[in-house]
Amino acid sequence: MLRQQPYVTWAIWLVLVGDAIFAAATQRWSVLFVVISALFLTLLPTIFVSRFQIRLPNSFLGAISIFVFCTLFLGEVYDFYERYWWWDILLHGGSAIGFGLIGFLFVFYLFEGDRYAAPPIAVAFVAFCFAVTIGTGWEIFEYAMDQFFGMNMQKSGLDDTMGDLIVDAIGASIGATVGFLFLKGREVGGLSGMIDEFLHLNRESFRKFGDRKRNGR
Repeated sequence: MLRQQPYVTWAIWLVLVGDAIFAAATQRWSVLFVVISALFLTLLPTIFVSRFQIRLPNSFLGAISIFVFCTLFLGEVYDFYERYWWWDILLHGGSAIGFGLIGFLFVFYLFEGDRYAAPPIAVAFVAFCFAVTIGTGWEIFEYAMDQFFGMNMQKSGLDDTMGDLIVDAIGASIGATVGFLFLKGREVGGLSGMIDEFLHLNRESFRKFGDRKRNGR
């Protein structure tokens, strides 16, 4: 599975490993911890794919790696959150859209791709809840890092947390809406293309969707 990673993921791994070595050599242990955490999180999709025999499009893998790199490495190590006021909004909004799509695909997977097994609005609602739950979990992670490792991931505290959750909810709504429209047979730019690509790569798990398509339903 490692050989199938997109080039951007390999480039990010190279940067993270190099910075981890430099942080260890200069005894910057807090930076080393963040970099190792980022490296682990970029490897997590590969472990998940191998464990559950699911194939992810390169666009998914690349997006996950870029998000982790921008959040933990650029955001925390190089302080992009303080340098650019829009950095946090961009990452939270983009990730929430992605998790909304992932939530949609997860529910669709449970129904083996049968778009008639549940109302589209119900599938979209579960996808929305999934994405918001992930966002909430991330805020808990930030709080834990601040409390136990003396970091400042929450920045301004309550205002930062609530702002992030609001952006998460907006992004989750967009991702869930894309899934809803997909079930209604409507395309939404590249996001619908990512769904199509995922279904094609894992067509054995979404055979009912394929059957419906072949039957023209």
